[in-house]
Amino acid sequence: MANSLICSLTQSRVSSVLNRDVKQFGKKFMFDNNEETCWNSDQGACQWVLLDFPGSVQVSEVKLQFQGGFSAKACRIEGCLKEGNFTEISRFYPEDNNSLQSFPIQEAPAVNRVKILFENSADFFGRIIVYSLDVLGEKTS
Repeated sequence: MANSLICSLTQSRVSSVLNRDVKQFGKKFMFDNNEETCWNSDQGACQWVLLDFPGSVQVSEVKLQFQGGFSAKACRIEGCLKEGNFTEISRFYPEDNNSLQSFPIQEAPAVNRVKILFENSADFFGRIIVYSLDVLGEKTS
């Protein structure tokens, strides 16, 4: 059974934060289990979230909750070991709504780092708003 791979030792980075206002729209709000808070990217093409896990993991599912009107239309998940080069693991296509969406990942390799790229946005300016992000799978180390 797959468990959440995100823990207190998981480090995260994002492409941007709206008006650099991390107190109101920072990355930590994707993982706080509070439906009132969110990560809000600034405008621009191809926003992303990078997760650095404390050990090797095998991803089996990604769960995302966007704000309708600010969701990604196409997403790509990439992974790598330690400081290696990222390679594509999977692509998925979210619906433009407010619901929690689940995307199974087939036969993912063991990785230490995962990058989720939001290739384009439903928003004209390219902004992405994520209320909840979880990555499920198994630890391999």
